[in-house]
Amino acid sequence: MPASNLAMTPGLKSFLNTVRSSPVESSIEHLISLLKRRQIRNSRPCAIATAYLLRRVVASFRITDIGRLIERVQQVGNRLTAAQPREIAVGNIVRRVLGVIRDEAEEDRDGETSGYSEAGSESRPHTPRENQSHRPGFSSTISTFSPLRHGGIEPMETPTLSRAQMQDDVFSSSAAEGFQRPPLLTSHTSYAVSNTAPMVTSMFSLLSHPISNAPSPTASPGTRSPANRSTLNAGSLETLNAAKDLREEVIEGIRELIDELDQVDDQIAGYALEHIHSNEIILTHTSSVTVQKFLLKAATKRKFTVIHAESFPNDHEATHATVARSQSGDVEDDLGPELFQKPLSAAGITVILIPDAAVFALMSRVNKVILGTHVVLANGGLVAAAGAKTIAKAARMHRTPVVVVTGVYKLSPIYPFDFDSLIEYGDASKVFGYEDGDLVDKVDVENPLFDYVPAELVDLYITNLGGHAPSYLYRIVSDHYRTEDTNLVKVQ
Repeated sequence: MPASNLAMTPGLKSFLNTVRSSPVESSIEHLISLLKRRQIRNSRPCAIATAYLLRRVVASFRITDIGRLIERVQQVGNRLTAAQPREIAVGNIVRRVLGVIRDEAEEDRDGETSGYSEAGSESRPHTPRENQSHRPGFSSTISTFSPLRHGGIEPMETPTLSRAQMQDDVFSSSAAEGFQRPPLLTSHTSYAVSNTAPMVTSMFSLLSHPISNAPSPTASPGTRSPANRSTLNAGSLETLNAAKDLREEVIEGIRELIDELDQVDDQIAGYALEHIHSNEIILTHTSSVTVQKFLLKAATKRKFTVIHAESFPNDHEATHATVARSQSGDVEDDLGPELFQKPLSAAGITVILIPDAAVFALMSRVNKVILGTHVVLANGGLVAAAGAKTIAKAARMHRTPVVVVTGVYKLSPIYPFDFDSLIEYGDASKVFGYEDGDLVDKVDVENPLFDYVPAELVDLYITNLGGHAPSYLYRIVSDHYRTEDTNLVKVQ
């Protein structure tokens, strides 16, 4: 019975178990409810839930018009972001999916255009090679007046004939030989045979020979160019029939996005040995799984010390679990094998747990600060757990480099015009107990869950694509998001 109750606990796992079998609209309402109640929180769980839901939305949508599919995804994205505006990772995944749809639509359109262009090239009139190799011979009298004879050697005894006499000789010799001779060639015509293919003009006389809309007498049915609105030939039809299914390609793109979310922490950890060296003292805070994997990867070949701020009062219990013992199953940022991640101390790392008030006093001994993040904004600033701004300012005062590890899915194209709107506040009783009623009535107590850290306090971002300076983040934004998708709300 307890196992059944645990399986039905509202959260990410229960949502993933029901999203495939439930109706689409029911799944949308389910996720909206989980976001509003904060039963799914933090960037990675919200991003995973959004990606699975959008894959379900695309799979159930009958694509007859790509514009309607984009509007459908935008509509679902607006509802999700309105349910929890501070979970910016939800909007990031919606924008990534919209980008996948637009990219696949453009590729499909380019493939269709190339099919038409190939059809047009095949329908152009040309001179058959076999006819060119069996051209009828010219008589000696015509060859003396060939326009291609420039600087050639004249025959020794050439009779002087008038134009009328020469034409009579030509037609009489043609009749005697039993075939019809083509018209006389000029400097603007080719050697195409008139009874097998139309005359092909050179580039010097395009303006003097207007293109006729009449079909070519030798062209087979269905080989005219798209300008004449004719059907395509068999080769072009095969090209268009072999075009990829747009919906399947979009679903495959979303599946790759889900794989990226599953592998992002391991990819970031792959850069740990390049940035952490032996005998360094590293300062960090919170129980970020990304930071933990980064440190554990470096500990495989490096010996260093970690000073861990406890992040009181919102994350201190999870921080103690990260340092001293295996993590519990109720840590919402953990999924799958990460539930059994060994603590830092078990990996041979010397860990010193300190209160937040001691950060400034110990900063002079620190070689590097490594921080996790909730979201990274377009200007290079970030929203991280409460206490990150204090640590970053102390590091700036002591000239200590600040390194932020984050996945690309946390990078948002939104510019922070209103910093206060990005900060979420938690239970004030964690700071000041309600049992002290007389004092609580006289003061205003706030418990911010996040801090906004300006870009000038960060020295380096390490993503699953490598290390980047804060000033370079705009390039990553432009590579992963479309400009038309920055504002999810459709302007009327």
